[in-house]
Amino acid sequence: MPIKTALEKAAQRDADLVKIAPNAKPPVCKIMDYGKYRFEQSKREKEARKSQKIIKLKEIKLGLNIDVHDFNTKVKQAERFVKDGDKVKVFIRFRGRELGHPELGVDTMNRFASACETFAAIEKPAKMEGRNMLMFLAPKKN
Repeated sequence: MPIKTALEKAAQRDADLVKIAPNAKPPVCKIMDYGKYRFEQSKREKEARKSQKIIKLKEIKLGLNIDVHDFNTKVKQAERFVKDGDKVKVFIRFRGRELGHPELGVDTMNRFASACETFAAIEKPAKMEGRNMLMFLAPKKN
């Protein structure tokens, strides 16, 4: 139908003429209350945002010569973070002469990863970046 008659029909119904598919041949339009449509759309978006889970990145710092009890405490901390649905960044900062022994850091990271394997998956394995060794853990998928 011509645009003029469509606009007249929309005015009679006290509504707006909205282009649904402007690239189609001929363009497709719809008569609707545009303000109400926008309001409902924003309402749906708010509901979708409420149901979303925001994943945070939590950090756990290990020492190169970490003791057993401290190690177990860090594992429990990582378990709590992962159970809450957050990702965990585990890192070791090498200081001074510790930089000469990165294999000790790899051993500590592997021990930590094996202690966490029941509840977490390794997203990125242990890797040196400057003075730090990093590893990322994520919640296991069911």
